[in-house]
Formats: sequence, C-alpha cells, structure tokens
Amino acid sequence: MGVRLEPQDEYLHELGPEPNFNESMYFNLYDPGAGLGGFFRLGNRANEGTGEMTCCLYLPDGRVAFMFKRPTVTSNDALDAAGMAFEVVRPFEELTVSYRGKVVLLDDPLAMAEPRTAFAENPYAECEVDLTYRRVSDMFGGEPDTPHERPGEEFARGHYEQLVAGAGTVRVGEDTWTVDGFGLRDHSWGPRFWQAPWYYRWLTGNAGPDFGFMASRVARRDSDDTRGGFVWDEGRLHLCRSVEVRTEWTGEDSYHRAVEAVLTSSERQWRVRGRVLSLIPLRNRRTGPDGDAMVTRISEGMTEWTLEDGRTGYGLSEYLDQLVDGAPVGVAE
Repeated sequence: MGVRLEPQDEYLHELGPEPNFNESMYFNLYDPGAGLGGFFRLGNRANEGTGEMTCCLYLPDGRVAFMFKRPTVTSNDALDAAGMAFEVVRPFEELTVSYRGKVVLLDDPLAMAEPRTAFAENPYAECEVDLTYRRVSDMFGGEPDTPHERPGEEFARGHYEQLVAGAGTVRVGEDTWTVDGFGLRDHSWGPRFWQAPWYYRWLTGNAGPDFGFMASRVARRDSDDTRGGFVWDEGRLHLCRSVEVRTEWTGEDSYHRAVEAVLTSSERQWRVRGRVLSLIPLRNRRTGPDGDAMVTRISEGMTEWTLEDGRTGYGLSEYLDQLVDGAPVGVAE
C-alpha cells in the first residue's frame, strides 16, 4: 500500500460528502525549563455544522487550564474558530498557533471527568497563546492509495505527524511565560467517529532535537488491529512496525500513571518508560444506530519519558477507551 503526501496536504482538503467528515490539526509542546506544556486542537466537521476546539495547558503549579468548545462551522476553508487559529507559513517547515479566550482553571484536573460540574464550579481566566512551530523531523504518514478502514469504523482517511520545536508566549490570567520546547503535530482528514476504535494508546515524546518518537496501538472490537510508529534518532526517521505497550493504572476509574513502550524497526529496538506528571480525562458522547448512548473517554497525560541511556524527554500519552458500564475497555491489556 502506497502513501501520498504533498506540500498541498498541509492545507485544507475538499469537503467530503460523508456526514461525519472531519479535518483537524493538533499540536503539543513541553518546555521543561518553564515547567509548562500543553496541546491545541481544531477540527472542522462542516457537514454537521460544527467544529471542535481544545486548548489544554499544564501549568507549572500543577493546575490545568482548559477549554473546549463546539463552534459553528459550515465550511472547510480554514482552521480558525472559537478564538483559536492555525496557519501554515511554510509547508512541512513552519506553522503558527494562536488562541484568545477563556480557560477554566482546575486544581484537580480529574474533575473534568464530569465536565458540566467542572465548568460550573471552577474559576476562569483570560488566556492568550502565540506559538511558532518549526520542523525537527521528517514527515511520517500521508493518505494511502487504497482504503484502509472498514465502513463505519473510519477515523482518518489521511493522517501525518511530525516532531517539531515550538516557541512563543503563553498568558493565563496575570501570569505570562516565554516557552521554548519540543513537541509533535498532526493533521487528519476524512470521516471520523471517536467511537470507531475500541481503544487506542498514542504516545509521543521528545528528548531535544536529536531524539523523539511516536508509538500507536489501535484495537478494534473484533481484532488486535494495528501497532506502529516511528523513532527519530540522530537525524534519521526509523519506521517501527512493532509496538508493545505496558501500563500501570491508578484509582477506581483506572487512569494510566506509568507506561513502558518498546518500539521495533527492521534494524533495532528502543525502550522508553513514562511517568505521568498530570492527567485530564476528556469525554465524547454519541448516540449509536440502536439509540443507545456511546461514551468515549480520552485521558491526556503529560508524561516524562526516560530513555535507556538515561536521557529524559517529555510528551503526551493519550489513552482512548470506550466506556462500558462506566469502565474503560482496554484496561485488561
């Protein structure tokens, strides 16, 4: 199966006919000097007349500053909604992220497991974000030349990722930080239901400009499905066809607190161990074809990674699980 990726893919694609057509970009970042990290996402779901905007900042004092909105979106002309905007300056080389709006300040980020209560009972602050992201690694991914998703289980027709360096300013209330760190960005387009995977584990990390990785493990309801990712090591992108993930869980709600991942390419193997510094659980709901509510939990963990040679890196560990009787389905693995 071939994969196509061209500079034009950095821009928005023609709106597809599917009711659940989604086009989205995502950026994460962590600056260990400032002790601040976060992620930003915009998704257009124009055929549904809506979008998805997420701003999440892990603050140095342990709080999380968070906002999610569903703005009205009726076209796929730009990723610019609800105070957030992404701009491509140079394809594959430089992009910008900006946000102007409110965030809710969470002393206990786990409170977002009940979003209505969390938004009602916690204070708000004004937030400004201005970041410039520049290329670190080669590109990974693109759009396959043959369909690779089963009908009804679509998540992204095209998808690519890249390790990046990010720098700029973040203001929350009266506090302002100058940040200069590393992260990962992605871009997806095509039909998407958050309920398509049974569960997945998506791990990203950077240890400076010379090392970074992405590990993905996606499970379907009726099969083991896919494992893969990449390692960026001393200027070379290594494709990994094998990914093993082990998780330590905590609490009655089973949130991940520690992760060990082994990524294997055709030439060598890398092992990374992660410690979750802060975690916020997010939620997506949809009514299924039978009328029953389908609930998806996405646990976003800002994570400190330790490499086998002792180097330290940072990134996100994102755990998506469908909830059945209130419990995440992937805990047993």
